[in-house]
Amino acid sequence: MIGPAIPFAGIAGWAVLTRTRETQQATFDRQPQLTRDVDYFRANISNVKTAKDLVSDRRLLTVALGAFGLSDDIGKKAFIEKVLAEGTLNPDSLANRLPDKRYALLASSFAFELGGSPFAGRTFQERIVRAYLDRSFETAVGEQSTSLRLALGLERDLGAILSGQNTQNGFWFAVMGTPAVRRVFELALGLPQQTASLDIDRQLDAFKTASERIFGTSDLRQFAAPEKREELIRRFVLNAELQGLDQSTRAGLTGGPPGAVAALALLQSSAASGPGGGLLQILAAR
Repeated sequence: MIGPAIPFAGIAGWAVLTRTRETQQATFDRQPQLTRDVDYFRANISNVKTAKDLVSDRRLLTVALGAFGLSDDIGKKAFIEKVLAEGTLNPDSLANRLPDKRYALLASSFAFELGGSPFAGRTFQERIVRAYLDRSFETAVGEQSTSLRLALGLERDLGAILSGQNTQNGFWFAVMGTPAVRRVFELALGLPQQTASLDIDRQLDAFKTASERIFGTSDLRQFAAPEKREELIRRFVLNAELQGLDQSTRAGLTGGPPGAVAALALLQSSAASGPGGGLLQILAAR
């Protein structure tokens, strides 16, 4: 599978990626493996009636879990079936008790506890397919740069957290319980990963205190504003580079992973106009 073009690491790589995301994503989405995955999902998801039906079909489950960043759980069929079957309406359900909030999002989206089969609806199908393709793109980015993968997913994941009704502490607990978002905040705020071993209230205090020191407030809703979210991301990417989080290539146009070079060639061949043209301008400016 051809990966995205990320010819630089760090802030420069983030500038390239954000400027060319639309074009690179469109090219990535058309790859045969992904096309087969989403076509199969669209054609067969409406046949699913129970959580057991879903986990019994590995191809459907691949898309379903991938849409929520849970692809690594593909082999945990009994666990995933329990998460899905219990849903989220009961506060004591497994999904609600798990600290990782992705499971609650998965369970509430499929809502098996409500009965019936809502999966024939095109809106539901396309929402899952779009999330699966986006997550797949982020995974491909992560093969070159862990920090850029996390930065790409932040807008969606943090947006989902802030879109809910919650208290200030509740928002922070959601951040702390979403692994990818937590890692972005840890690095952006200069908190060590060992913070996770502290009592939960001490963790909360550490996050809020660091946010006040760096951003002037502990109100997480500030990051709903694009300019503040970009400031957060840039701090994260810079600190990630300083701490050596990435194993990404620092090669130029003719170096680096073959997938990245191939993707870059595809972009260059699409002319300098439109969204892809920004890549050439950025490279020329260096």
